[in-house]
Amino acid sequence: MTARVLSPVLVGRSAELGDLEEALAHAPGAVLVGGEAGLGKTRLIREFAATVRNGDAGVRLLVGGCLELGSDGLPFAPFTTVLRGLVRDIGIEGVAELLPRGDTAGLARLLPEFGEPETDAASAEERARLFELVLILLERLAERGPVVLVIEDAHWADRSTRDLLAFLVRNADTAPLLIVTTYRTDELHRAHPLRPLLAGLARVDRVRRLELNRLSRGDVSRMVAGLRGEEPPAALVERIHARSEGNPLFVEFLLEADDGGKQGELPESLRDLLLAGVQRLPEETQDVLRDASGGGTRIEHALLAAVSGLDDARLTRVLRPAVAANVLVVDGDGYAFRHALIREAIHDDLLPGEHTRLHTRYAQALEGEPGLVPARRLWVELSHHWLSAHDATWALVSAWRAAGEARKALAYAEQLAMLWRVLELWERVPDAPDRIGAAHLDVLEQAAIAADLAGEFDRGIKLATSALKATGTGEGTGPRRAALLELRGRMRHQMALPGFVEDLQEAVRCIPPDPPTELRARTLSTLATYVRLTTDIEVARRAAAESLEIAQRIGALSAEVDARTTLFCVDIDYDADEAALTEVEERARRAGSPRSLLRVAVIKSHFLEGAGRHEEAVEVAHRGMELAREYGVARTQGTFLGINRAEPLVSLGRWDEARTVLRQAMEQDPAITIRTSLVVLDGEVALALGDLATARDRLAEAREIMDLKMKWLKTQDFFATLRLEAQVRMAEGRPDAALAAVRGVIATPGLPDDSRYAWPVLVIGAAACAELGDAATIDGAAAFPQLRARVAGLDTRSPAQEAYQRAFEAEATRVLDEPDPEVWDASAAAWEALRRPYQRAEALLRAAEAALARGDHGAAAERLDRAADLAGELKARPLCERIAECGRRLRRRDEAAPLGLTPREFEVLRLVAEGQSNRDIAAALVISVKTASVHVSNILAKLEVGSRGEAAATAHRLGLFQPTRTG
Repeated sequence: MTARVLSPVLVGRSAELGDLEEALAHAPGAVLVGGEAGLGKTRLIREFAATVRNGDAGVRLLVGGCLELGSDGLPFAPFTTVLRGLVRDIGIEGVAELLPRGDTAGLARLLPEFGEPETDAASAEERARLFELVLILLERLAERGPVVLVIEDAHWADRSTRDLLAFLVRNADTAPLLIVTTYRTDELHRAHPLRPLLAGLARVDRVRRLELNRLSRGDVSRMVAGLRGEEPPAALVERIHARSEGNPLFVEFLLEADDGGKQGELPESLRDLLLAGVQRLPEETQDVLRDASGGGTRIEHALLAAVSGLDDARLTRVLRPAVAANVLVVDGDGYAFRHALIREAIHDDLLPGEHTRLHTRYAQALEGEPGLVPARRLWVELSHHWLSAHDATWALVSAWRAAGEARKALAYAEQLAMLWRVLELWERVPDAPDRIGAAHLDVLEQAAIAADLAGEFDRGIKLATSALKATGTGEGTGPRRAALLELRGRMRHQMALPGFVEDLQEAVRCIPPDPPTELRARTLSTLATYVRLTTDIEVARRAAAESLEIAQRIGALSAEVDARTTLFCVDIDYDADEAALTEVEERARRAGSPRSLLRVAVIKSHFLEGAGRHEEAVEVAHRGMELAREYGVARTQGTFLGINRAEPLVSLGRWDEARTVLRQAMEQDPAITIRTSLVVLDGEVALALGDLATARDRLAEAREIMDLKMKWLKTQDFFATLRLEAQVRMAEGRPDAALAAVRGVIATPGLPDDSRYAWPVLVIGAAACAELGDAATIDGAAAFPQLRARVAGLDTRSPAQEAYQRAFEAEATRVLDEPDPEVWDASAAAWEALRRPYQRAEALLRAAEAALARGDHGAAAERLDRAADLAGELKARPLCERIAECGRRLRRRDEAAPLGLTPREFEVLRLVAEGQSNRDIAAALVISVKTASVHVSNILAKLEVGSRGEAAATAHRLGLFQPTRTG
């Protein structure tokens, strides 16, 4: 009997196969397939692919695998494979038809067949545009029929591949596109970069994680039966199951190696087990497999021929036994090891001298004939092989060239990895500057820039610091030092580290004011942009003004727009600044700079929301997000604009829409500098809906971020975090803790945009004082006078701020125990004018409580009805419960109407006591005049009086109603 290595049937995976089929049926979506090595992830995908192809000819399968090339990886390798396969299927013209304006040049960074990139510029915007093009291509392809994109071996994925994969998973939300990713769970050590990505993606809607488990004994029995072609003996199944522990790969090799139960002859380790199958092959085949093991899991036929020194015919003959034994499989114009562990076992079995010589041969073969691998892979592979061959010189040179290629592909993390390698090898190559045509300082500078673009800010700060030390302070170093200081300052800001302002100030000092230069104008504008986030607003104003003056003198329109935008932001007046904003917007259009236009969209939507023009703010932010997508920066500026779209949606009570926007923004894994606003807004909506647990979680996130960012970073974030904390504490029934949070706003006046963000927190503080009464203190002193003093220092600059001022004044009536429905009615009217239903409903509830306290039950009931309608539409459960409780108090008081009167009669008596006629009573209670007359007659009879005047006198004598205040 000869056992077959690969099982002809898939066993134990019917549930997982069904999950994949269900995911495809409900696409768009993604499935993350994990499992330890050998559990059959690839086999599951192949079976799924076969099912898809047989069941629906309209489904297109796109498969790409990540390559193992050390820690640096190969940028976008699986997507390059996918594109190459797509070009083979539909041609370059077919791909062009799927892209906006046939823009295939935008994909040239991934596949040379599309020509040269439109520009060599490397920036976050270019990278984002590349990501958007890939998404558009896949979605439009999926519009023709469902598409399954498979990315295999994600544990080997480079940073750029991970970023693009995450972008696709998070943003594919229209066409039937299913993204399937496989990875080895046993490769994911604690610091593995794939772990946080998987955790983040698992929280995305329509993403499911699929973990493959080991096979049961019954599954092993069916697998062995399939491999042997007959029902196996029970003893064999027990032996194989026990030794394999249910790992399908182990089962295959154990069964092949099984010799009548002589288990002692089998190796104990997986490596020995894997090598056992290889060692049965002819010696010359094993030699070539050892050669192939140096090239990764997959290797081109031509490259292997060059490394092995065999011609095509002989190489084919020598490899045939390996293919027949399923050690290798044919893959396009090359070969792939059936399992990466086989390659690893063979490569690890090499002796040290063999290892060095093998990688030297690879490097020499690639240098002699670069076309043996795709152009984009050449320098990465050369760097890998020369490093493995212990040749520091050529490893450095190749790494430098690889960094340049990675930069063109917008693969900044890979560029940084290659530049880091150059720096590590620098001391081992005495003539390194001559070899690469760049000085050590040049490499440091480029690495710092790459770190900034890759989001590796901690490493980037260290690199920039080293570059600054190397630059020195000699004559002519000013511009270079300024650029490095600005770079380090921006990265320090991104990490919420102190010193970013000092860096920017020093950068300005490095550039002389005469002659005026665009560099100085831009550096001043950057300084102003960041200094305005602190209390040094006047410093920001002066820097922006000087930047504007320089930009106007030298005619640098883009720099002028930056300066004007910063000046506008320094001290916004929501009542008077719209004309200035319009002027900035017009100049940005004339400048034609996407960066300027997007910044204006951010500022304008922020301004409109602060002015209480919520609908307009939503629209402007939405258009800005569309503009960001058009320019290929939906992940950056588009995400930031998501805040400015979500905030007015929250104000308008369109909470489902707001949470969708917030979720999509959070799924982009935004920078810490904007994350606070997202979590606070989501926490406030959760709290209003009655999800206190989520609100607490969001508060914990916001506080953690603020601990890193420090309170001076943004009024918007600092005060918003305190606002959420105060709201959560009030919901917990802890007004004293709410006041402790409000203390931060009282103690920190003078921050930018103070009034806009202070008012809402101070209103909550007043509500807490009303709940606590005389016990309301802050730092041992009466709290409400402190609130009043802080309010007195605020400028009220918009209808929205005026509405908060009215709310504060209304809360003051509760603090002073002077319930006044009219004051709350005015507050409700102000919120109604702004179309803010939640705040209006709260004000109406307070008005009803004040009316109830005065004994005006009819007015209380009318206000409660309107509040209940608003709160019900919002699904604001806690507010609905408070309204219902007030209604119950109202009914209890009605049921206790004195003198034997019914609740309605008691209400009519109140109006009679006020001197109203039957017609007036009918209008007030929405009843007929005749019904009002009947109620009055019944009241006279029950009170045993003869006239309306006597009835009113009786009511006043008994003190049934409090007098209505006027004036």
